[in-house]
Amino acid sequence: MALTYSAGSLVRARGREWVVLPESEPDLLVLRPLGGSDDDVAAVFPAFETVEEARFAAPEPSDLGDQRAAGLLRTALRVGFRSGAGPFRSLAGIAVEPRAYQLVPLLMALRQKTVRMLISDDVGIGKTVESGLIASELLAQGEATGLAVLCSPALAEQWQQELRGKFGIDAELVLASTVTRLERGLDLGQSLFDKYPNVIVSTDFIKSTRHRDDFVRHCPDLVIVDEAHTCVAADDGTSGAQSQLRHELLRRVAADPDRHLLLVTATPHSGKESAFRSLLGLVRPELACVDLESESGRKLLARHFVARKRADVRQYLTKEDGLADDSLAERTAFPSDRYFKDETYKLSPEYRALLDDAIAYASERVEEAGGRGKRESRIAWWSAIALLRSLVSSPRAAAQTLTTRSAAAIAASAEEADQLGAPLNSDAADSDAMEGMDVAPGAETDEGAPKSRLTELAEHAARLEGPDKDLKLKALIKHLKALLADGYHPIVFCRYIPTAKYLAEQLANDPEKKKRGPLGAKTAVKAVTGELSPQQRIERIEALAAEAGGDAAARRVLIATDCLSEGVNLQHHFDAVIHYDLAWNPTRHDQREGRVDRYGQRRDEVRVITLYGEDNGIDGRVLEVLIKKHRQIKKDLGISVSVPDELSTGVTDAIVEWLLMRGREDDGALFGAEAFKVSTARLERDWNSAAEREKASRSRFAQRSVHPEEVAREVAAVREALGGTGEVETFVRESLGALGAVLRGSGAGKGFTAQVGGTPAGLRDTLATAVGAEVIELDRPIPFRVDPAVARGEAALVRTDPVVAALASHVLNAALDTGADGARPARRCGVVTTDAVTTSTTLLLVRYRFHLTLPSRSGEKQLVAEDARLLAFEGTPRNAVWLPPERAAALLDATASANTDPHFGERMMGRVLGRLSETNGHLETYGEELAAELAASHRRVRQASGEIVRGLSVTVQKPADVLGAYLYLPAGPSPSSPAPAAVSGASA
Repeated sequence: MALTYSAGSLVRARGREWVVLPESEPDLLVLRPLGGSDDDVAAVFPAFETVEEARFAAPEPSDLGDQRAAGLLRTALRVGFRSGAGPFRSLAGIAVEPRAYQLVPLLMALRQKTVRMLISDDVGIGKTVESGLIASELLAQGEATGLAVLCSPALAEQWQQELRGKFGIDAELVLASTVTRLERGLDLGQSLFDKYPNVIVSTDFIKSTRHRDDFVRHCPDLVIVDEAHTCVAADDGTSGAQSQLRHELLRRVAADPDRHLLLVTATPHSGKESAFRSLLGLVRPELACVDLESESGRKLLARHFVARKRADVRQYLTKEDGLADDSLAERTAFPSDRYFKDETYKLSPEYRALLDDAIAYASERVEEAGGRGKRESRIAWWSAIALLRSLVSSPRAAAQTLTTRSAAAIAASAEEADQLGAPLNSDAADSDAMEGMDVAPGAETDEGAPKSRLTELAEHAARLEGPDKDLKLKALIKHLKALLADGYHPIVFCRYIPTAKYLAEQLANDPEKKKRGPLGAKTAVKAVTGELSPQQRIERIEALAAEAGGDAAARRVLIATDCLSEGVNLQHHFDAVIHYDLAWNPTRHDQREGRVDRYGQRRDEVRVITLYGEDNGIDGRVLEVLIKKHRQIKKDLGISVSVPDELSTGVTDAIVEWLLMRGREDDGALFGAEAFKVSTARLERDWNSAAEREKASRSRFAQRSVHPEEVAREVAAVREALGGTGEVETFVRESLGALGAVLRGSGAGKGFTAQVGGTPAGLRDTLATAVGAEVIELDRPIPFRVDPAVARGEAALVRTDPVVAALASHVLNAALDTGADGARPARRCGVVTTDAVTTSTTLLLVRYRFHLTLPSRSGEKQLVAEDARLLAFEGTPRNAVWLPPERAAALLDATASANTDPHFGERMMGRVLGRLSETNGHLETYGEELAAELAASHRRVRQASGEIVRGLSVTVQKPADVLGAYLYLPAGPSPSSPAPAAVSGASA
C-alpha cells in the first residue's frame, strides 16, 4: 500500500530530495526540489516510480569549515529561496530587488479587495517596477488569473522583456503585426484572450470596434494601462478622437467591479483638471465628482492614488520620515540635477539666402491660397509649417520636404486638412501614436505651385550639406567634442529621419571609405529612427554599446528621433542629451531628457544642451516662450507640468504667421504683435494655473495611506527572511575568492570586478548563461554593482541577480555534497575559537517549511514555503540557554582568535551533534512561534480588507531541518571544555 505524504513533507525520488506540494493526490505526487523553484516542479506516480520518505541528513562532524562557513551557507540558502513564507509571495522569486519606496503601491494594493490604482510617480522613479510588483503578487496569490498590459506598440516589446526578465511573467504580444499569426492557432470560436492568459496589447490596435468588443468580453481580471494620460476624455472638447476611443475602451474594461485596474502615468493632469477627473473616474466612479477639498474626499483618493517626486524618495525610511533611527534608511542614487546650457548658432550666408527664399515662397503660397477658400488656405498653412521646420532642422530634411507631397494635400475639407497636417507638423505631448511621426513632412501641394521653384529650392538645400555651410552641424560637432572630452556619452535628438541619417553620415567613421569622422577614431556613432522596429532599435543601441566596448577612451554617440523619447530606458549607456531640433511642445524635451535622467544613471549630473538658431526667426522665440518657462516650473515644483497642446500650438502658430507676414529680419517686433501677446498671455495664465493646481494636488493628495513606519516594518521582515545588500556583497566576495576568482576594485559598499577563469567548470558554465559565453571564455572581468539597476553583462549585488543566484546554488550544493570536487567555501559544521564568546556556544542554521492557506477571490490557495533562521544556545543541548536572535546573528561576525586543532574540533563537534536531538522541543516551539508571526504579518498587510484574511492560516511542518551546526569556543580555558592540546589550521 502506497504511503500518503502530507504537504510540506520530504520525499526521495529520482535520486534527490523533494518537497511535497499541496496539489498532490495519493496516486500522484506534485513535487518541488528541495530549495528549488516552481520552474522545477515535477509530477511523480508512486505506483510506477520509487518514492520514499526522506529525512534530511545530519551534518557530519568531520566536514569542518572555517569561521566563514555558517554565514556563507546561510546566505546561499536564503538566496535560493523562491517561495518565501512572508505576506509578499512574489518577492523571493522575482529578479529585481525593489526599493523600499516601491513597496508603497504594493502595500496600498493589498489592502483592497479589488485593486484600483492610479500610479503617478515622477519620471524615472520606477512605475513599471511598481506595477510589475503588484501584478506578480496578485498572480502569485491567486487574486488574479491573467494579465493584460495596454501600451503603445513602441513600448510593447520592452514591457514583454521587463515582465519576463524581472518578474517571470511570460506574455504574448498582441499587435497589428502579430494578431494574424496568433489567431491562426485558435480553436473554432476561441478568443486569443482566452488562449493566452497574459498579453501585452497595443492600445491603438485594440481600441478599434472589431477587436475592442472581443477584448472586453474576454479581458483578463488584471489590467495595467501604461501612459494612461493618453486615454482621457476632457470635458472641454479638446480630447482627440483617438483619446475618446481609448477612454471608451477603458470605461468598458473598468465597468467590471471585480477587475483589477492599474493606471500608470507620470502626468495625470496634462494641464487639465477634467482630464485628471476622467482618469480618477476609471479608478473609482465616485472619484470623478467627489469634493477633493474635503477631508473625506482626500481620504478616499489617498487609498487609490500615489504621486511622488524624486525629492520624496531620494532618502527614505529615515528619522525625518518619523522613524526612531536610520537603520533601515535607503538612499536612491538619482542624478542630483540636470545641467542646462542653451547654445546658439548663426546661419551661413548661403543658408540664410535659402531660408529667406523659402519664407518668401511660403508666404506667397499662403496669401494666394487664402483667396481661394478655407480648404486651400489650411493646406497651404501646413505646407508652409512643414517647409519652415524642415529647413530649420537640416538641409537633408529640407530637400526631402521640398520634393514630397504634403499629407494635407488630399484633404477634401479644411477640417480634414487639419487632421492630416497637424500630427506630422506639431509636437503634441499626447500624440495618438509616436510611430511614423518622425518622417519628414511634405510641402508640395499640387495647388498650382510651380514645381521648378520647389526643385530649385531642394537642389539649393542639397548643396548646403556639411559643416562648411551648415553651421548648425558645425556647432553640434563643437559641443559633442566638449562632452566627449569630459567623458560623457550623449544622445542627439532630432525631429526628422532625414536629419538623423544626415548627422550619422557626417559624424561617423567609415572604415570602408577610410573616412575618419570629426569626433575621433574611438567614437562610435549610430542612428535610431522610426524606420526600425522597436526590437531593432534596442538591438542597434546594444550594438552601439558593444562597439564602444570596454576601452576607457572609447565613446559612443546616439543620433535619435523622438521614436526614443518615450518608454525606452537609456540610462545605462548614455548620460547627456543634445536637443538638435527644438520641439514645439516642451513636454517632449522633458521626455527626451527622462530617457537618461532616471534611477540607475551613474552620473550625478546629467548634461542637457539645447541648440537653437539665433537668426532663423523661429528657434529663439520657441525657446524663450515655451522651453525656458517649462524648465522654470519644473525647477520650482520638482516635477514636470505639461503645457496644454492647444496653447502651445497657439503660440507657435503666431510665430509662423508673423514670420510669413514680416520675414525673418523683423522678428524682433514679434513680441509687440497683438496676436502673439494674446497667445502668450493665455499660455502664461493657463500654464501657471495648471502648475498651481499640480502643486496643490501634490500637497493635498501626497501619499499618506501607508506610513513609513509600516513600510519599515515590512522591509525589516523581508530583509530578515531574504537578506540585504550588505550580506549578499560579503557572500559574493568571500565565495568567489574561495573558489579561485580574481577580485579587483573598490572596498565594501562600492562594488568590484571578478575574473572567474579559475573557478570550477560547473560554475563557469552556469555563469555563461547569465553574462554571456564570450565573457567567460575570454575571462573578461564581470562588474559587480551595488546599485540594482545594471546593464547587460554586469551583475547586481542583490539576491535575485542571475549571477548571484548561480553562485549561491553552487555553494549550497557543494556544502551539502561532502564528496564534491574542488573548493567548498561553505560547510555544514565548524569549530571556532574566538574572543566573541565567554562560554561554549552553539549556532544552528535551521530551515523551516510552512504550509500556508491563503484565501483569495478564486478560493483557498494551498502553498508550501521555506524560511531559514539562526538559533544559538550556550552550554550543552540538554541544559541549553537560548540566546535572542540578534546575538545569534552576531556570531556570524565572530573571528577566530586562535587556530583549532582539527581532531579536537571533530571530537567536540561529534559530541554536540550526538545530543542535538535534545533541542527538538525548542526548535518545534520556535517554529510554531514563527508560524504565528507569519500569520499575523499576512493579516497586518491586508488589514484594510477583512474579507481577504478570513480563513488565513500558517502551520509549520515538523521536524525542521538542521542544515548547519557551528561551535564557538572561548579563547581561554572554559569550564565546559578543556583547551585544545594542539593548534593548527582548520580544514577548509
